[in-house]
Amino acid sequence: MSKKKQRVKYQLDTKGIMDLPFEEIKAILRGADDLIATGGRNLLSKILKGSKDKKLLQYELDKSPVYGFYKDLKIEDITARVDWLIKRGYLEVTYYGRLPVIVYTKMGWEIERDTYSDELLEKLRSLIPGGDYSFVNELKDRNRGMILLLLDKIKNSGEKKFIPLLKAWMDVDYRKVRKEISKVINHLEKEGGLSDKVINFNEYRQRKHPGKQDLDNA
Repeated sequence: MSKKKQRVKYQLDTKGIMDLPFEEIKAILRGADDLIATGGRNLLSKILKGSKDKKLLQYELDKSPVYGFYKDLKIEDITARVDWLIKRGYLEVTYYGRLPVIVYTKMGWEIERDTYSDELLEKLRSLIPGGDYSFVNELKDRNRGMILLLLDKIKNSGEKKFIPLLKAWMDVDYRKVRKEISKVINHLEKEGGLSDKVINFNEYRQRKHPGKQDLDNA
């Protein structure tokens, strides 16, 4: 009978940090996004440091938008900031097998969702001049709450230039998301004084995909 492997222990140490600027909190949470339930505090600290660690580069974690955010700090001082977020309830540590990994708390995810949706908004906006909207395929299986927040930000922007991209997105996503996209298109059309061009979701679906059944009700 094999011995049960013991969990790897960890010790939080904030090194006396009392508070952090909100921009730093957002950056740490953004760095955690690629590690949720798969990586721990040390790996997150290395991303924020801009480490050339082999494992980090192997998984392309150097592509994180906050890679090197704390490049001028010592790794132990970065980890102290990560530990501060854990103690303050933005992140928490759970176990995957015997290894401690980080996950978002509700409070941490609300901040990260807002940060990430802003990032996606700018990404989509940058695609508009070139007319290549293939990136929308990558949005299909993203967190639904974040996608709805992103659509709300597009709606609130009032920018009609998003409409061709939204129509391309509408062709590839799940039914529930397509309905929300159609609402945003309708809002932007009305904002632009083009109410006669308002899209009816069901008519649009049948026109683009005649005879197609909604098997993708997710």
